[in-house]
Amino acid sequence: MAINLDALVINIIASTIIVSPALWLSGRLLVGREKAKLIDAVLTVAIGTVVGTIFGAFFSGIIATIVQLIIWLALVRHYFKCGWGAALGISIVGVIIFIFVAAALGLLGVTLFTLFL
Repeated sequence: MAINLDALVINIIASTIIVSPALWLSGRLLVGREKAKLIDAVLTVAIGTVVGTIFGAFFSGIIATIVQLIIWLALVRHYFKCGWGAALGISIVGVIIFIFVAAALGLLGVTLFTLFL
């Protein structure tokens, strides 16, 4: 049950770069610009990644997944200063924003790739 620290650091950096903007945008949409700061989204993703990795190293299964989800919601609730419902809403809207951005970038990448062939 060892945790590879260099892989953890890479995971934190990649997760922060990829997930933080979507979480920040969804937070600004749902709780406003006063409560949703970019640094809050960055801290939420970084701490959530570390805690999730450590927790996932020791536990597995559906119970571990539910506990990790509750930890993420608690982090969103704390940093965005909102209730549990708003934290769930921010998380769901963040996932939707991420899916749309990833799909758009994927289509753009495929389009640009075919232009250079």
